[in-house]
Amino acid sequence: MPRSICLLFVLTLLAAKPLQGQSSDADTAQRVFEHAVEMQQAGDYIGAIDAYKTVLTFDPRRLDALSNLGASYVHLGQFDEGIAQYQSALAIDPQNLQVRLNLGLAYYKSGRVHAAIDPLKEVAESPQPPKNALLLLGDCYLQIGRPADVVALLQPREALFDKDLAYAYVLGMALLQTDNEHDGQRYIDRIFSAGDSAEAHLLLAIAHLNKLAYPPAKEELEKAMKLNPRLPTLNSAYGRALLGVGDTGAAEQAFRREIAVNPNDFEANLMLGSLRRSAQDFDTSLIYLTRALEIHPNDLTARKLVASLKLQTGAVDEAVTMLEEIVKDAPEMVDAHVQLATAYNRLKRKDDADRERAIVERLNQANQAKESGAAVPAPNPSEPPQSSVTGQQEAQPQ
Repeated sequence: MPRSICLLFVLTLLAAKPLQGQSSDADTAQRVFEHAVEMQQAGDYIGAIDAYKTVLTFDPRRLDALSNLGASYVHLGQFDEGIAQYQSALAIDPQNLQVRLNLGLAYYKSGRVHAAIDPLKEVAESPQPPKNALLLLGDCYLQIGRPADVVALLQPREALFDKDLAYAYVLGMALLQTDNEHDGQRYIDRIFSAGDSAEAHLLLAIAHLNKLAYPPAKEELEKAMKLNPRLPTLNSAYGRALLGVGDTGAAEQAFRREIAVNPNDFEANLMLGSLRRSAQDFDTSLIYLTRALEIHPNDLTARKLVASLKLQTGAVDEAVTMLEEIVKDAPEMVDAHVQLATAYNRLKRKDDADRERAIVERLNQANQAKESGAAVPAPNPSEPPQSSVTGQQEAQPQ
């Protein structure tokens, strides 16, 4: 029987069933709601959506129906519709932490990591935050290049997670990215002690990559791929290792596999954009680099690559705007000044081009002096962030 007919049949029976006389609208709505929950728990999300919509015709402000309708949409991958329902529920009850957690999860699952942070942070700051909210928030911080925030969030709560391997994985990744290899090794060992796993080999490979030890990193990553080739960030790390050993073609394929698993991986998008630019495939390069900037809007490497691409493809005014912002944020970035001088030349802005060339000359002299041992101020280094994801359970109906 088609779902729409089935639901109509249920409503007809409910309407015909008296409770001390004529059944009230509230009674009918409650019966339909209970039937909707049964369908949702059985995996019939389309039927559940129809039923929750019917409930909301009786009471548009019914919080449990709005929340469960949002969860049903999210299960079907209709994230915008789910997010709209959660937002409607929060407009009614702004303090509802379960709905706020579901909203953060919907943003996370749809790849909108930046948007997920605020609702997850509110849940994490509650008196007794659920563990999955803390892990989700920690992973969001990893994805936007804030590993120190992961450590601050998760390390003081170790007793809460006991032997949770997902916790060890997220915190271990963050510790390795903050160059705290000693503490990170503890979590690598914890994962290995639970048995051979892709996660453990990936963590060990990240430690090798941080030392630029590409061959042993490649070996660990190949072990991980035999165990779980779809582990998020695995193929991205493998691409880095392959680049390190000089296998550019295989590296590009690895980055493409990463994006197939995790379109939100910053490094895979950045490196594919750079590789496609080198191959003169400018249209494809711009797609990947734009995505990288959406993930990490302030990353200097991504910004510089996009500006360089604009310059190569004749969008000189746009390139100048971007490069001027870059040299303001990173005044010692020599190649950005070189590109800016080139862009000014193309726009016939001779004085501005001469000024940039003079800056390049001063910076080169300072770098040569530093290499020869003269005392000069060292620039502030900036490492491009890495990313990681960890699976989370779906929201449950209320």
